[in-house]
Amino acid sequence: MKKIFIVFGILYISLSLTAQDIPQNVSYSKIYDFIDELASAQIIDINSAVKPYPRNLIAQKLREADVHRAELNSRQQKELMFYLQSYALEMNNLPETYFDVYNDSTVEVSLLEPAIYYNDTLFKASLAPLLGVQIWNNGDKTILKRWVGAEINAAIGKHVAVWGSLRDVAFLGGNNKVSSLLSKPRYLNQFTGAEYKESTVGNGDFSDSRGGINFCTSWGSLGLVKDNFVWGDNYHGANILSGHAPSFPAIYLRIKPVKWFELNYFHGWLVSNISKNDSAYAYIDNTGKFWFRQTNKFMAANMLTFTPISNLNLSVGNSIIYAENAVNIGYFIPIAFFKSIDHLFTKGTGTENQNSQVYINLSSRNIKHLHIFTSIFADEISFARFKSSSKEKNPISYKFGANLSNYPVDNLIFTAEYTRNNIGMYKHKIPEITYTSNGYNLGHYLWDNSQEIYLAATYKPLRGLDITASFTDAKKGNEFEYLTGRDLSVQISTPFLQDVIWQSDILSLKVNYEIFTNVFAIFEASFYNTKAALPKGDVLPGEIRPDNPDLYKLRPDLVNSDNSPKDNTSQFYMDMFSPSFLQGNKFAIMFGIAVGF
Repeated sequence: MKKIFIVFGILYISLSLTAQDIPQNVSYSKIYDFIDELASAQIIDINSAVKPYPRNLIAQKLREADVHRAELNSRQQKELMFYLQSYALEMNNLPETYFDVYNDSTVEVSLLEPAIYYNDTLFKASLAPLLGVQIWNNGDKTILKRWVGAEINAAIGKHVAVWGSLRDVAFLGGNNKVSSLLSKPRYLNQFTGAEYKESTVGNGDFSDSRGGINFCTSWGSLGLVKDNFVWGDNYHGANILSGHAPSFPAIYLRIKPVKWFELNYFHGWLVSNISKNDSAYAYIDNTGKFWFRQTNKFMAANMLTFTPISNLNLSVGNSIIYAENAVNIGYFIPIAFFKSIDHLFTKGTGTENQNSQVYINLSSRNIKHLHIFTSIFADEISFARFKSSSKEKNPISYKFGANLSNYPVDNLIFTAEYTRNNIGMYKHKIPEITYTSNGYNLGHYLWDNSQEIYLAATYKPLRGLDITASFTDAKKGNEFEYLTGRDLSVQISTPFLQDVIWQSDILSLKVNYEIFTNVFAIFEASFYNTKAALPKGDVLPGEIRPDNPDLYKLRPDLVNSDNSPKDNTSQFYMDMFSPSFLQGNKFAIMFGIAVGF
């Protein structure tokens, strides 16, 4: 009888859900955490290697979990009821909200959960404000981040989805131009990257616009989007695509024709931040001044996920960064091996190959409550380097992790992750085709020659309330400007973390409470022990260090006009990798409230 009930429940789900594919912003971590809980409890199946999830997919998984509601604990049942209302539009219903100022059969205007909802047989939409403030204090300085904007999601019929959001974000505080900026391209932290507007005071502001249009069916979607993509299972920073760089536009394809296979592909337009310095690619203003345009930069990537048995996902894929005057149609083939196409166009022509990568992700939830995962990202491979006798090591990133949820104690979750990024990861000798956009690494936030140990325990005593204690140990070794030939051989033969030039240990306690739908209160107290040290050995080829006589050639931004280093102490690395706000031994607290995320 139970099986019959489940079959009818799943049939009802398939009939009540529509196919519109609107991505759920990855910043809304709480819904992703809850979906992960359901998957680890073997209530649902999910391909967690590719994010963001479509909102209609989240709604489908919530309805599947509702069929198994009796198997959830009391807190999870309340979470489920809460999220079923949050995704009511995806189920062709208006949500049940509090303190409505207007409500009829098609329109609902909520004040306490601020949003406007509309739903009829052809068109459904939601419009919500995005407002928030976060305040950090480390005992010496205070930094304020505020944002304001709005978000709209809309579906037309069964096969078209349109969405968009705009946030105007500002950092305020500090007493010099960059003291309030927690995120810069070389800073080794997980604050999302941004292209800041010009500022002459201790502030920084930027706008973040995301959106897209998708054409959808029950088995896939094709769209033009601008978003942050996160590829690779993780709980503390992906090493394939981290979403750390600013969002970029892309043509995105997602196909899932059968239960055991899924394809994700995109072709993206990245930002090189490198001028062409060619008058043919410049504007001339009415004073005769040239304004040079940036070099084009593109990326194509795919991820093929196979599910041979329930709760076990194997994902493989490859990507390429290329910089040409126009897009290459060969990189629009969704299941292509891009390096082979690259060789077709560049081998024998005397030009450098483009920058290609391959990766694999394995995720297992076959042991109830336990999620085991690994992702391996290869920037360049020579099989001879795998020999134990080889001093050279391949530029490969490895991530291994496990997450144990609701066992042996309900509402308690443990996470452990280890990440290692070998020398040369995410870099290239040609700046135009590095694995970056707007200067920010598309992969792991620590870049190359680095490792991270992350441990966390999360307790969820109430619906919407997460209390997380975590420890992060991050290390960065010798820093190189990527070279070629014999110099590269010396670089990748250098022992991993031979000299630890930067290290950050972080103890953190974070409280995150979603009071109402999209209304949050956040508190975090963290102790930072961030230190830096100069290398002890001889200068290596391309090594970025203040006693390298070639520093002015490698990094002119780090030297004075007389080619002397701007700093020849360990502060050289501290300023390179850490914002001043988080340098040394600092106890920092943060409090935030937000409508939206």
